[in-house]
Amino acid sequence: MTLQPKGFVDEMRMVSMKLHTREQAREGEKEVKGPEERSVSKWNPTVDGYLRFLVESKSVYDALEGIVDKPDFPYYAELRNTGLERSEQLGKDLEWFKGQGYGIPGPSGPGVNYACYLQELSEKDSPAFMCHYYNYYFAHTAGGRMIGKKVAGKILNNKVLEFYKWDGDLKQILQNLRDKINKITLGWTREEKNHCLEETERSFKYSGDILRLILSPA
Repeated sequence: MTLQPKGFVDEMRMVSMKLHTREQAREGEKEVKGPEERSVSKWNPTVDGYLRFLVESKSVYDALEGIVDKPDFPYYAELRNTGLERSEQLGKDLEWFKGQGYGIPGPSGPGVNYACYLQELSEKDSPAFMCHYYNYYFAHTAGGRMIGKKVAGKILNNKVLEFYKWDGDLKQILQNLRDKINKITLGWTREEKNHCLEETERSFKYSGDILRLILSPA
């Protein structure tokens, strides 16, 4: 028997899980095409590539947090101070790398492109923006955490970055955000919900371009 979604967040999750590969998730249906879609245990990350990933990721989080701080749609304000914000933590991590003698590259790649796209969406297409907001934050707390741990084990002597630390009970923080998104989307039409879900593949494309940087050569 197929379980019916309890709220719109469940629908979003069901669609996003299907876009994972079987190596990434049990519910995955996508074929492996790029190296970043394989199991993390098979990755060969580089510190320079990881730094580029962190810098570009910060561009995206800067954009997301800036958008909800100065919302074009009133309900974006509900997404402030969720406890999942990552921009400040990434800034601390980049300072740590700098202290270790690494040069910090400027943002110039897929993160900047994604940030620009998010800003554009947030101003004119709130259902599509919500798709990206959900997938980017929730992915980091799931597969993103696992990737961070595996990469740290390979190139950072198991150091846990601030990027992977949250204040409080992460499960409760995530549940609070699910409740907020379900409440926000309660009044959406079926067309708006479908439009949001249709944006999932594009959100994976943008985040995949950033994730791939971890495997870029030094």
